Amino acid sequence: MEKVYNKAIRDKIPGVIEASGKKYEIIRLSDEQFLSELEKKISEEVSEYQESKDIEELADILEVILRIVELKGSSVDVLESIRKRKLVERGGFKENLFLVKTY
Repeated sequence: MEKVYNKAIRDKIPGVIEASGKKYEIIRLSDEQFLSELEKKISEEVSEYQESKDIEELADILEVILRIVELKGSSVDVLESIRKRKLVERGGFKENLFLVKTY
């Protein structure tokens, strides 16, 4: 039975599909095209986490983020530097604060 996915996948998924005895059709996208697909994929991964609450989904989100950073011509070091700067400037999320309203 044919199932259409039309989504970005991890590099080893074709082997997983093949090992299950199924056939598949894939295309290799340009970096620009793949970036666009990963920007869709991150929403999919966040939704999966929100539904399952499984830490495995957080790992998937992180993997997508890391590839997006790379495709945007940046690096994990730059991302981490930005994260640390924002932590110093605006704080983190350690105090469990929830904004109700402002006046």
